[in-house]
Amino acid sequence: MREVAVIGVGQSIFGKMPEKPIFELGQEAVRAALKDAAISPKEIQVAYLSRLYLGESAVNAQNVLADVGIRYIEMVNCENACAGGSTAFRGVWKDIASGLYDVGIAIGIESMTTSPIAHKMIPPGKDDLEGLLGLTMPAFFGLLAHRYIEQYGAKVEDFARVSVKNHHHGCLNPFSQYKKEFTVEEILNSRMISDPITLLQCCPNTDGAAAAILCSMDKVRTYTSAPIKVAASVLLSGNYKYLQDDMLFSDIGSKAAKMAYEMAGIGPEDIDVIELHDAFAPEEVFRYEEFGLCARGEGAQLLNSGATELGGKIPVNPSGGLLSLGHPLSASGVRQVAELTWQLRGQAGARQVPNAKVAFAHMLGGTVPSLDAGACGIEIFTR
Repeated sequence: MREVAVIGVGQSIFGKMPEKPIFELGQEAVRAALKDAAISPKEIQVAYLSRLYLGESAVNAQNVLADVGIRYIEMVNCENACAGGSTAFRGVWKDIASGLYDVGIAIGIESMTTSPIAHKMIPPGKDDLEGLLGLTMPAFFGLLAHRYIEQYGAKVEDFARVSVKNHHHGCLNPFSQYKKEFTVEEILNSRMISDPITLLQCCPNTDGAAAAILCSMDKVRTYTSAPIKVAASVLLSGNYKYLQDDMLFSDIGSKAAKMAYEMAGIGPEDIDVIELHDAFAPEEVFRYEEFGLCARGEGAQLLNSGATELGGKIPVNPSGGLLSLGHPLSASGVRQVAELTWQLRGQAGARQVPNAKVAFAHMLGGTVPSLDAGACGIEIFTR
């Protein structure tokens, strides 16, 4: 397998834009990535695009790329719930690492405000008994939050502080859907969604797109003298047993992280910056433990120490995360690649993590009844 690098990234503004065609958002992200890489559209050899809610077309890559001059190449359309963007990225990485192509583009697009679930929660499948009985995503993470409080002595204020932190970070990101500071009290006093999770502890419905251009390392000097190396790429599904051993510890996330660390030849102590799936505020605390940033039960202490905020030892979601930036499902995984590329280049502006050299991206998506999750994607990047 050849070494692969990211040479160009771009994203659209994230927000509620039902009047704007999703393909225009995709083209905005692709053009930004092409400009960033200083590469001609004609040099792109393969494209993977992810979108969950198909809308008016099922050939989304073709519709996005036709008007930017990328034609007559292999184009793959895929979906993998929230991990769709990570799936598209890994598809391009794998094709280049295997030697099939030298240059490719990964794209994620989603229009949540025009999707079938624009004004309601993601509905459970007809065979999902627990979902039909009320175990929706907010309810699931609400149950986990209560269990964590009971088992480890955390407080509801701890989870609210995740949202305070990420909304503060979002104020520093020009692409963010929401740029507003909140206090712990304001977070806790917002509308209750699924106790103890309130409205401001949930990611919003969002429209947006992101793109990343990858290149084999032996060709990368043609385009840049400062490539961002893809040190690891892992995409994992569950093991299909009925229930997790520990509902507070995701087996799929922990295993994927260990695989990524092994592939990259590093450990959690080497990471400088993280972008992770924070669709609900308590989730971020759980991930600290799964990725080995702290011991089991110590996620809240790590948060309260200030270690995961900008200026801390290991900033998490300096972009604002899903809570502030927003979560157009299939776009988020590629958007994380863009954010971490800027961080490693030193181009993240007011939200820059000083001297970042190793970055970690994580997306979790989908459900299979009674199982941990449908898919988990993790990438590690180095400069």
